[in-house]
Amino acid sequence: MSERESASPQHDPDARLGDLFENLPDPTQQQVPTVDDRPPAPGSRRAAREAASAAGQGVTPAAAPDAPSEPAAAPVRASADDAGAAAPSSTPVRDSADASDLGDTPTRAMPQVVPNPAVQQPTLGGGLDDLFAPHEDERADSRQPKKKRRTGCLVALIIVLVIVGGIAATGAWVMNTYGDKINEVMGWGEPKDWEAGLATGEALVTISEGDTGAPVSAKLFEAGVTRTEDVFYDYLVAEAPDLTFYPGVYKLQKKMTAAAAAEALQNPDNKMENTVSMSEGGTIVSSLPSMAESLGLPLADFEAAVKDPSAYGVDAQNLEGWLFPAVYTFDPEVTAVQVIQRMVDRTRQALTEAGVPDADAERVLTIASIIQREGRTDDFAKVSRVIQNRLDIDMKLQMDSTAQYGYGSLHEGVVSSSAEALADQNDWNTYVITGLPVTPIASPSFAAIDAAMHPADGPWLYFVTINLATGETQFSETYEEHQAGIEKWQAWCRDNPDAGC
Repeated sequence: MSERESASPQHDPDARLGDLFENLPDPTQQQVPTVDDRPPAPGSRRAAREAASAAGQGVTPAAAPDAPSEPAAAPVRASADDAGAAAPSSTPVRDSADASDLGDTPTRAMPQVVPNPAVQQPTLGGGLDDLFAPHEDERADSRQPKKKRRTGCLVALIIVLVIVGGIAATGAWVMNTYGDKINEVMGWGEPKDWEAGLATGEALVTISEGDTGAPVSAKLFEAGVTRTEDVFYDYLVAEAPDLTFYPGVYKLQKKMTAAAAAEALQNPDNKMENTVSMSEGGTIVSSLPSMAESLGLPLADFEAAVKDPSAYGVDAQNLEGWLFPAVYTFDPEVTAVQVIQRMVDRTRQALTEAGVPDADAERVLTIASIIQREGRTDDFAKVSRVIQNRLDIDMKLQMDSTAQYGYGSLHEGVVSSSAEALADQNDWNTYVITGLPVTPIASPSFAAIDAAMHPADGPWLYFVTINLATGETQFSETYEEHQAGIEKWQAWCRDNPDAGC
């Protein structure tokens, strides 16, 4: 054992507990406090409490019989040291408000409070209701107009309206841009085909030599047979890709289904004998072969019949534009010359109805033929105005249809042409010459002839078809506006690469 351990005192737990209890102080007799029934001294805290309590109950306290008339001196609380010296620690100290305990020590004057019964006095201390009562500031705020809350609601409403408006605007843009495709995928909108059982009336459709599904589909739509321009072609692709078409004029009905139209074109009973047609915008070169085949006459007979315009009283380089577009039926013994004569006579009739002087016939037919090839029927009068405005200022017409006709490439369409066609030097190419072509470039309808005589009012110098599916055309006064229209057309072509741009 180390010295430190041996030197440490040894503690006895029992001895320590015994010393603790032996040293406890003697118990003292606790005094029970007595109730002091004496009236409180005037001006004391006790008097104030009783006065406040009485005021809360609506009772006016009676004055103490010995209370002096002047305000009593306020008592001074004894300090902790004084309290300890005055009484034992086990005896409660009576309220220091008693005047007998305070002697004559003067203090700050305390006026005697006499509550007014007409005025509600506050209750000292209060209860739970007072604890949770709203603060004066809060009550003041509640009395103010709820402008901030109304402003917040208005801001929230505006935000909701902006969001809803944005969604609606986005939906409108989507439908305007992709509406046709969405309707097609979802099956919304108008159906592309007529319903079975609606066929009525009569419609004549001319099938030319070499016609395939696409041009036949367009002819059926133009004649009122099918509901949309592409529905017949779509039917052929899906159901009858090997269908063969034979030249001739066929008598069909309006509002036929695509399937019914295809069946009717294969029925020889619907092919009209000794009937020929000249299509709107057609040319002599493209029309003579179908005429010869339909009537069973040699093509050479028709080519010889159109060689000399003077034989029909026409003062022109050729008969282009003078074969009026219509459907004609002839006797079995008809000749090629008789066929051409009847078509020329029908053109003269249309010129007379439109008020065209004989001296202006060739010029009007030339303008009308360009109108026929360049625009929709609804836009004929505007196209006529563009032509007239350019002629008035000696500005080149620059019409693709004239360049294609002179180059022999009418199949290119009316929106764009090959560079070779546009640059070819010929008397019809209005990209090269100034003024009108030397002859008409196609057979114009009566609507085109009438538009040539009565152009619309407007300052336009340019136009471009910006949607080949609908034929929508933009007319412009300035070159900058025209360039914007060309960009729209190019954008449409990018979105529709198979549309023939």
